[in-house]
Amino acid sequence: MNPKRFLLNGSALIGWGLAVAAVAMGHILYGWPGVFLAFTMIVFWLLLQFSRALRVMRAAATNPVASVDSALMAHTRIQRGMKMLAVLRETKSLGQRLPHASPGAQESWEWRDRGGDALVVDFVRGRCVGAALVRVPQADDAG
Repeated sequence: MNPKRFLLNGSALIGWGLAVAAVAMGHILYGWPGVFLAFTMIVFWLLLQFSRALRVMRAAATNPVASVDSALMAHTRIQRGMKMLAVLRETKSLGQRLPHASPGAQESWEWRDRGGDALVVDFVRGRCVGAALVRVPQADDAG
């Protein structure tokens, strides 16, 4: 296993490790008041993260499901490695889960614009592994 990849995917592990280190340092330096301060800081950080997630979900809930203003513009903003919450922030809408995931993905989600173009984003463990723009064929008016 690639150690760099483990560290990037283990960010929750790193976060909890830092929390335990803060509690230990608080106890070593200040005793029980230090533990209480570290615990208070950890709870505050978790509340900030929860608030951020709720804000994104509230904004996405005001728009129609699986709808995006422009699939092309949303496709340009989606990058590999983005978390699902960041994709929701960019599309400003909850996606529609596709019944069959793309090859190499655990799940695939789709957003469509008014013109019928679709943005399909593939996820593995909650992170984007690829995004595809599916364009609707345009009828030629030259005939």
